[in-house]
Parts: sequence; C-alpha cells; structure tokens
Amino acid sequence: MKPTLLLSDLHLAPERNDAVAAFLAFARGPARGAAAVYILGDLFDAWIGDEQRDEPFAQSIVDALRGIADAGVPLFIARGNRDFLLGDAFARAAGATLLDEQTVIDLAGTRTLLSHGDEFCTDDTSYQRYRAWTRDARNRKRLLRLPYRVRRWIGAWLRRKSRAATARKPESILDVNAGAIGDAFRRLRVSRLIHGHTHRPARHTTMIDGAARERIVLADWHDHGHYLEVDQAGARTREITG
Repeated sequence: MKPTLLLSDLHLAPERNDAVAAFLAFARGPARGAAAVYILGDLFDAWIGDEQRDEPFAQSIVDALRGIADAGVPLFIARGNRDFLLGDAFARAAGATLLDEQTVIDLAGTRTLLSHGDEFCTDDTSYQRYRAWTRDARNRKRLLRLPYRVRRWIGAWLRRKSRAATARKPESILDVNAGAIGDAFRRLRVSRLIHGHTHRPARHTTMIDGAARERIVLADWHDHGHYLEVDQAGARTREITG
C-alpha cells in the first residue's frame, strides 16, 4: 500500500537554497510514489497573490507541484499564515486542491484532522487578531486589489514585523493551547490531529474524555526537509536533502 505523505512549514524562498533543493528532491522522488500528498500551510515564505507565478522562482515550485499531480498523485495544499493569499489560479496551475482551514480525512483507517495549526495558538491574542483579519475574505479581496508592487512591500513589512513580535513574546504563548486542542478533538470526533505552524515537531498523546488521542506536529524545513509518512503500518518521520 502506498503511503500518504504530509509536510508543512517549508517557507520556500529564493534565498533558502537548501530547503528549495530538498523540496525539489521530494517532488521528483518520494512524492511521486505516494497515495496522496498534503502540504499543511506555509509552502512559501510569502505569497502575495497568484500573479507571483510570473516570477521564475515561484514558477519553478509550481512546476514541481504539477509534476506530482501529473504523476497521478492527489495533491492537497492548505493556506498558512505566510501564504494565506494562495488562490484558485495557483491551485489550477499546480494541479492541487486547496484545503479548508480544518479538514477531516480517513488516514490509514484513523479519523484524522489536518490543519496548519495556528488557530490553536489562542494564548497569543495579538496573533489571533492578525489571523482573523487575514482569514476574512473581504480583507483578502482588498489586499488583492492593491498593485502587485504595493503588496510585495506589505508582505516584506509583515515578515519583519512578525519576526520582531515573535522575538518579544514569551515562549509559553507561542505553542498551542491545550483547551483549544481538546475542543477540536471533541467537536470533530477525531482520534488524531496533524498540524504544523509551531516549529516544534513532536508526537503527543492526550487523554480526551478517557480516550487516548494522538497529536503529531510536523517539522519546519531549514537545511533539509521533513515529512510524515503514514500507512496501515503506522506513521514515520522522514528526512530529505537536495
């Protein structure tokens, strides 16, 4: 049985050569032998509108994604906090399906919730205000009506502001909130949750109403890539370089 592959927080950008090389190796290799591929947000370090596909770097990533889809592998991509402006034109070019903020699937016989994961960081109230603004369809439309060069400036400004704000915040509020995680397990009646965003890869077992539930946090990509491989035999973490 072919495994399903899940990854998150690649933050691909022209200057991140090692991560880009690892992703291209992933797209040419393991991804093409998968039952399905799920990218759970922040594929790009920034996405300021689907016109970005006109830039050579972005087009190279879109072409790599299309190669996965053209190999007959179902490809699903979630928007993250860095690439929340991914749109339908991008999805068509990549041969991908854009996911909702939360998606429940049957993953190797286990009812599983997939998410980027930032909605669970509820202790970080300033970030949640920002997240609510970016997830509002009206605000996205307003942004996309701005000239592309203006959006590029705004994107760079937001990244600088985000790095500075994160550096000032206590570590305790940057991780997920246990209550928010428990609410999601109960509301969606899932046995497993897979997410990214926090850059704190781990596997957690949580007792919810007397039953053990599993939470898997995907790793972010730096000098090499990381993905989760899931099939009937279980879930395994894998690494890949360029």
